[in-house]
Amino acid sequence: MDHLDLMKKLHIESTTKIVLLVMDGLGGLPLTPGGETELERARTPHLDDLAARGICAMSTPVAPGITPGSGPGHLGMFGYDSLVYEIGRGVLEALGIGFDLQPNDIAARGNFCSLDEDGLITDRRAGRIPTEIGARLVEKLRAIQLPGVETFVEPVKEYRFVLVLRGEGLEDGLTETDPQMTGKAPLPIQALRPEAERTAALLNEWMAKAREILAGEHPANGCNLRGLAKDPGLPKMGEIYGWKAGAIATYPMYRGVSKLVGMDVLPTGDTIEDEIETLRTHWDAYDFFFFHVKKTDSYGEDGNFDARVEVIEHVDHVLPDILSLGPDVVLVTGDHSTPAKLKSHSWHELPVLFWAKDIRPDGVTAFGERPCMLGGLGHLRHVDLLPLAMAYAGRLAKYGA
Repeated sequence: MDHLDLMKKLHIESTTKIVLLVMDGLGGLPLTPGGETELERARTPHLDDLAARGICAMSTPVAPGITPGSGPGHLGMFGYDSLVYEIGRGVLEALGIGFDLQPNDIAARGNFCSLDEDGLITDRRAGRIPTEIGARLVEKLRAIQLPGVETFVEPVKEYRFVLVLRGEGLEDGLTETDPQMTGKAPLPIQALRPEAERTAALLNEWMAKAREILAGEHPANGCNLRGLAKDPGLPKMGEIYGWKAGAIATYPMYRGVSKLVGMDVLPTGDTIEDEIETLRTHWDAYDFFFFHVKKTDSYGEDGNFDARVEVIEHVDHVLPDILSLGPDVVLVTGDHSTPAKLKSHSWHELPVLFWAKDIRPDGVTAFGERPCMLGGLGHLRHVDLLPLAMAYAGRLAKYGA
């Protein structure tokens, strides 16, 4: 019996409510030896008070030393072992914008980028171009046709887009074009298994035509494809945990992963205050809420330490609004670490805070990486988090006689 089967067997009906508050990329690093992380620097009286009344831990998203993408990080938080359930980011982006993805479609997350005269990447995100510019470029890319397949190109947000191929005989098992660093040229797509050779050739043809179309643009004169995959058909959270789950997220990718695991994606605005209002509006209709804050990750990738601090303080400011609704369990963490010092995702553990009405406080009085290292729950994996939330919420039956 695996982890998800155990949850299916043990979950019981209850009226309790759980809030999973995720600050994307939350884990940080000090800029100087002995200094504070972004979370430790932030003034967070409400999170600190919750920590003092709760229990804390550090959690590994995938496995020690492994740097996770956003997909694996979120799947882990939702209780899916990402070493077992693997999902490409293209699928998440496509579902996140409401694209009608078919079982045999190949979906890719596209990033516009900046190239120099030698074809080397100078900016992997093309200066985070505005969404309206990205949409204009997508319209140009829709002119590309490939033999024997339909192509769909859809704007997502800022520099991101979705590419979907639809046709007979398409296979996943493909490499990405993004070298994940500047100073390198986009990579050719390669098939990781023989059945995917034709699909790789089609995508490389699409990339070549896209380069021709974008050559005269600035700063988005190139693009990359990431997370090329099919929908894996994951088991749904409602079946696993026996609850009705709602997702509140402003970015398409996170709406996509929520939809993939069977959550209802709740319409919301672009600000944290908008998300709070969405939570309040739908409070009575759901048992579990995934509440996602994006900018902690974006500013980490930009290397903006101070902006990360400000977002964390903003979340702390609205925390009383969440608590005023009367949740039975609150779980605060991140999907992965994105320290401003590194300007990228990293392998570092994530601080975790649990608060519930029936809990053993552990003596931790501040929510930060170093305090959480001393937390009463020790060191966990992300797949352990929701079973604990279920237990604190009184939603798990006894195992065995």
